[in-house]
Amino acid sequence: MTRPTSGLGVAVVGLQFGAEFVPIYRSHPDVGRVVVCDTDEVRLAEIVARNPGIERAGSLEEVLADPGIDAVHLLTPVPLHVPQTLAVLEAGKHCACAVPMGLTLDELTAVVDATRRAGRNYMMMETAVYTREYLYVQDLIRGGELGRVSFARGAHLQDTVGYADYWKGFPPHLYMTHAVSPILGLLDATAARVHCLGSGTLPADWQARWHNPYPVETAIFRLRRSDVAMEITRSLFQVARSFIESFAVYGDRRGFEWQQLDGEDPALFTLLPPKAGDRATPVEAQRVPIPDTASRLPAGLADYTRSRNVSADPARPRMVGGGHGGSHPHLVNEFVRSVVEGRPAAVNELVAANWTAPGICAHASALAEGEAVDIPLFA
Repeated sequence: MTRPTSGLGVAVVGLQFGAEFVPIYRSHPDVGRVVVCDTDEVRLAEIVARNPGIERAGSLEEVLADPGIDAVHLLTPVPLHVPQTLAVLEAGKHCACAVPMGLTLDELTAVVDATRRAGRNYMMMETAVYTREYLYVQDLIRGGELGRVSFARGAHLQDTVGYADYWKGFPPHLYMTHAVSPILGLLDATAARVHCLGSGTLPADWQARWHNPYPVETAIFRLRRSDVAMEITRSLFQVARSFIESFAVYGDRRGFEWQQLDGEDPALFTLLPPKAGDRATPVEAQRVPIPDTASRLPAGLADYTRSRNVSADPARPRMVGGGHGGSHPHLVNEFVRSVVEGRPAAVNELVAANWTAPGICAHASALAEGEAVDIPLFA
């Protein structure tokens, strides 16, 4: 394999979810070479055929041995994240990794330490902080539109029956980042302490692998240097509800709530001046269409914020782009630009650890029937 004369060499490892990212890397103006890797030979061949000009690697070891690959994006099963991240960093390559960063506090520390030793970039590819909704609310907060924030909540409700075997009985809050990261990001905060309760009971044979009895967990957090409390609910099983990753933030001027159903717009609430004789402050509620975010991206990536059909066969449509609220091209661009510019990524190893640790500590609290658990600060 030869190194291109310009542009980063990037490997995408894990092509079930990772297939979505391959054409985005191919289109990035700062990427000169894209290599793909997957243990499924059929899937690997299909992705190579779909994306002319990319290369294939037979294993992660082959990727790490290739001097022409500067950065690796891992989209592999959750239990592999930490060992593979450590291997990438130890090979002297920049590492982007799907959520969560790790499953224990010791794993988070190991990744932070490895990143520092390697002198390379680590980025947790948290989709929830690059959705159209998140960027819209971020602008509202920066402009003072919400006023003083007094409360926030997040929810990630998803049925994983039929997923890979390791999901069976998985503790919900160990995969909390999609619900907690938007709030911590918007409030520029870290979580200090948590009380959490599990809800429901999994079948006995589902509890064996992870020693987890709960299909649902709900946590209340106290934030550092803040008077705001945060509530997070996460479910993986036994909840009759369509998939949703959502957040809500309430200030003393305005409040934002994520849409309840696909196809709806989110809600924006505005406190109005009280009128004489009113017992309650009047509130204006409105649905707000969220603007697209393509204009924030470099040329070549704007098309990936919305889903579009790229198949020439009308009988067999193939949609690309638009994943997770248009977040995928933003993630790719931030990771690539952080490497090119020689700066830490926005969701670097410390931010990632501080967004992952709350879920780990929340699950520990649930197993202790809601006892308070202090959350370490990674700094």
